[in-house]
Amino acid sequence: MEFNMKDGGFYGDFSYGRLDISGDEKYGIKPYQLLVSSVAVCSGGVLRKILEKMRMEVQDIQIKADAIRNIEKANRIESIKIHFDIKGKQLNEAKIVRAMNLTKKNCSMVQSVLGSIEVTETFKIIE
Repeated sequence: MEFNMKDGGFYGDFSYGRLDISGDEKYGIKPYQLLVSSVAVCSGGVLRKILEKMRMEVQDIQIKADAIRNIEKANRIESIKIHFDIKGKQLNEAKIVRAMNLTKKNCSMVQSVLGSIEVTETFKIIE
């Protein structure tokens, strides 16, 4: 990846388009938002694949992610809470619990931050 300086931050050109990154939201996504979204969406993608392998009919997954930051330590991210609203037909709660455990073990982004950032994941079935 390559990033170039611009007024108020940096940008990168990718096959899907341009990504603007800045500490000021007027100029792009904030770096901590990128980190949190990477963890949340990676988890969501892994969860989706696992649920499909378990032959559950998932129609939609909505993800909500919240980060707790420590102002006294360079505003570092201390924890990320991820919540999945899973919509589908005849979803099995016990299987989803198993899928959530597998998700945490198999998401590269979660595994990359474990030990320095606490990651908790919850879900709700929406039918």
